[in-house]
Amino acid sequence: MLKKIFIIFFLSPFCMTSAQADTSFRFIKKINADVTTFAVDNLDNIFILNSRNQLKKLNANGDSVAIYNDVKRFGQASLIDVSNPLKVLLYYKDFATIVMLDRFLNMRNSIDLRKQNIFQARAVAQSYDNKVWVYDELDNKLKKIDEEGKLLLETPDFRLLSGEAVVPERIFDEDKYVYLYDPVKGVFVFDYFGTLKNRIQIYRWQNFKVAGNYIFGSRADTLFRYDIKTFLLDEWKMPEALQNARSFHFSTTRLYALREDGIEVYELAY
Repeated sequence: MLKKIFIIFFLSPFCMTSAQADTSFRFIKKINADVTTFAVDNLDNIFILNSRNQLKKLNANGDSVAIYNDVKRFGQASLIDVSNPLKVLLYYKDFATIVMLDRFLNMRNSIDLRKQNIFQARAVAQSYDNKVWVYDELDNKLKKIDEEGKLLLETPDFRLLSGEAVVPERIFDEDKYVYLYDPVKGVFVFDYFGTLKNRIQIYRWQNFKVAGNYIFGSRADTLFRYDIKTFLLDEWKMPEALQNARSFHFSTTRLYALREDGIEVYELAY
């Protein structure tokens, strides 16, 4: 069952109207694999990090097309960013190091953020122009750096923007805007010059992802899809078969559910 809710955002309370429609989750396939964490790009390629800290790239059919083995140098990767299908970003939080790979998972370069005086990078993401967004938790600023780590721009201190520090989980660069998500304080939306444009009242979502015109997420037994253009929020009660999944990833048409023994792929039919 689908519920539709309109959210008016930009630093204001939201109001709701509701409607109902049917939707379904059509099972497509299961990929049996050793998976610690994974990510999905906008071409439905799947990037799997296994318990041996090995990164594998699977195409949309589930076939292995590339492997990156040199992953133990910096410990356990804490983030895989595949928002650009031609480049993969791995972030090693314990070492404050970013590793960039090409689409064949060959290493291109690495950035030691500590050499740039960034010692607590809470979240990182690729930018549209092959640069990197970093949230510096000590400075309470969103920063943009180039592939050498040089600072290109930064926002004002978040304590001046919102009156308090934020603790972002994810950053997404999508369609001319940068989305910084703090589960407690909501979604901060910036333009490419680092100017705060909007603040969307989305709270306590898990599996948060911005893809195309939508923001996806989940909480308990409910999946969400927020339309950035129309402010319409869709809610689905998950089938029982999905409720015990370890985590989810989304593309505009598919849902990926992580299980103990692999990944299940579903088509979202509206």
